[in-house]
Amino acid sequence: MMLTFDLPDQLAQQWGDTPAAVQRHVLEDAAIEGYRAGRLSLRQLGSLLGLDYWQVELFLQQRGVGLNYVAEDLDADSATLARILPTS
Repeated sequence: MMLTFDLPDQLAQQWGDTPAAVQRHVLEDAAIEGYRAGRLSLRQLGSLLGLDYWQVELFLQQRGVGLNYVAEDLDADSATLARILPTS
């Protein structure tokens, strides 16, 4: 989907010197807010920004955005590991 909108020049200049820089900055801001709100997963965030898993983690870290990972996620991951990995 192509999305087009108008920004006053003074506002656009706050996000970059070129249309491509402004576009990227606005896209990154929208992606971060979508992730924070739970509308985007890490995978979807990476796909939107053209980043792999590790790049997404670095991207979020550099912007001070914590991972959407709660205690229930840890419990589920631990149960999966216990099920698939043999114990000694």
